[in-house]
Amino acid sequence: MTDRPVPTIYPETRFYWDGAKQGKLLLNACNACGGKAYFPPRPFCPACGSRDVGVIEASGKGRLYSYIINHLPAPGYEPPFTVAVVMLDEGVKMVANILDCPPEPEALVLDMPLEVTFEPRGEIALPQFRPAGDAA
Repeated sequence: MTDRPVPTIYPETRFYWDGAKQGKLLLNACNACGGKAYFPPRPFCPACGSRDVGVIEASGKGRLYSYIINHLPAPGYEPPFTVAVVMLDEGVKMVANILDCPPEPEALVLDMPLEVTFEPRGEIALPQFRPAGDAA
């Protein structure tokens, strides 16, 4: 799968990609907002602007919030494939592909439980999601 695009890693996102490579889903959390998690990674809170932020390890569990089934060609992907918005248990949304699930509306039930999995891509690992063990 090395023909798939690889994201650019910036100093402020390095922790996220290093965690993913170790099989951990890491999120920023704002200390000024009581530890509220947010995504995507950035050095300030999107809600209050505080730079008093830390890093937490997410559970890797969430639910299918929304999705599209892409039928158009994309570099490194064989259509059709699913692009989803996942609502993590920590209360933040992530965009990712859904793996190990047919790209069909009958299989992609809104609010279905999902779990993170990490797709190796060269020097990094990309967090993706699949149906949770009890949903498969």
